Amino acid sequence: MRHFFRIVVGEARYGNKLLHWWPGIGREPLPNRDRKGAGRHTAPQSKTKGAGFKQLALTLCLALSLHAAEPVDIIWTARYVITMDPARRIIENGAVAVRADKIVAVGTRLEIDKAFQSKRRKDHPNSVLMPGLIDTHQHAAMALMRGIANDKNLQDWLQNFIFPAEGRNVNADFVRWGTRLACLEMLLAGTTTYTDMYFFEDVVAEETRAAGMRGVLGESIFGFPAPDNKTPEAMLEFTEKYLQRFHNDPLITPAVSPHAIYTVPDDLFKKTRALANKYNAPLVFHLSETKAEFEESKAKRGGKTPVEAHDALGIFEGRTVAAHAIWLSDHDIEILARRRVGLAHCPSSNMKLAAGVARVVDILKAGIPMGIGSDGFAGSNNRSTLLAEVALASKLQKLTRGDPTALPAEQALEMATIIGARALGLDKEIGSLEVGKRADMITLSLDEPHATPIYDVVSTVAYSLESSDVRDVMVNGKVVVQEREVQTIKKAEVLGKAREYRIRISESLMEKAK
Repeated sequence: MRHFFRIVVGEARYGNKLLHWWPGIGREPLPNRDRKGAGRHTAPQSKTKGAGFKQLALTLCLALSLHAAEPVDIIWTARYVITMDPARRIIENGAVAVRADKIVAVGTRLEIDKAFQSKRRKDHPNSVLMPGLIDTHQHAAMALMRGIANDKNLQDWLQNFIFPAEGRNVNADFVRWGTRLACLEMLLAGTTTYTDMYFFEDVVAEETRAAGMRGVLGESIFGFPAPDNKTPEAMLEFTEKYLQRFHNDPLITPAVSPHAIYTVPDDLFKKTRALANKYNAPLVFHLSETKAEFEESKAKRGGKTPVEAHDALGIFEGRTVAAHAIWLSDHDIEILARRRVGLAHCPSSNMKLAAGVARVVDILKAGIPMGIGSDGFAGSNNRSTLLAEVALASKLQKLTRGDPTALPAEQALEMATIIGARALGLDKEIGSLEVGKRADMITLSLDEPHATPIYDVVSTVAYSLESSDVRDVMVNGKVVVQEREVQTIKKAEVLGKAREYRIRISESLMEKAK
């Protein structure tokens, strides 16, 4: 659109806007007036002869700058912008401009305000603006089983509590409400993308999309009947339809999720790999989580570790995301690096189940992308707060390696952002604030005592901030959390339904005990 300026003494017109200045004071709109000039203000005489013309020049510069500014949909500004770009820039008094679902520009507030204009804008004068957090291992619907069986070993937890509770309670409705509860919690904690393994994953995908979140969501496959499908053939057929339905979805990356090498027969595991490759989908599964799994594999598979056994079966030949990977030999790490496998480190879960400590420092040094996962709610972890996992991941490596320099704050935070995106094969789309990437970002308040003072902002985020400091969340260019209010989920309704399910699940376990 072309704009024309009309210049008269004391006023300038930009488009259909009439600007008026008082020499030496500023500018203001002229009041409505008729053609005879009724109601016209009379500008006071300037003491300086050229003051009016100087102010006119300033007004015209303002109008011209507005004309030159490029329109965008939204601008966010913050005291600090942590970009996680290749240079790992941290911009003080920074800003990000967004158009549709993409980041258009990242820079200082002065640079962004000069180049862009937006009707929607939010300034965060004492906040951090950074990429959304990425949870690389989760079982979302199990939020309805939060705390159902604490302080158990893995096999006891699975065989005597989780599998029975799932068999009696899990259906599409359970998964729908459990996913809503999980998404509510994750969004408030700053998680914008998560990786899931569960049943009725088409329902998980529906609810994740409705919540405005991004998900790499895998339909679980077992070598025995599951709540949604009773035979391996039915599982594969269901999963293929699921892959077809959500193929090329802007928020959902459908995946295939064979549970683990000890619950899925080899021939079925190979079929899941073939199915995933057919649709270029990720294969998501548990890998070498416990010492018992590690030793059993060696005993039953001619000395092969779980990683070596998977490699011999061809399981790593395609997009792969493996959770835990605690018990690894040096040769295992070489295999995972060569096969470009993405891994998920789950420190809270590993500690709570006493499963062991992953060799995170060695894994990252080998070039293997290892993100951070919360691993669900039902006993292996009772919450999904990724900032807490970041701090634990760093401290756990320092403690077990006897080295306070191990896994520093920046690297731990990378695991929850850009490295996590790389583990999922999505680093070209998310994980950092860069031009052309999806607009997934969060703000965290620095107004609390535990955030004051700040000497190093990355260390403050990694070691001091809490999930409750998250204020705003944007996913794919849409604001889904505003001032800690989730815009896409009815909180009271979800919490009420979760309480109903607690009664139902508790009663089902009592029936089992009888």
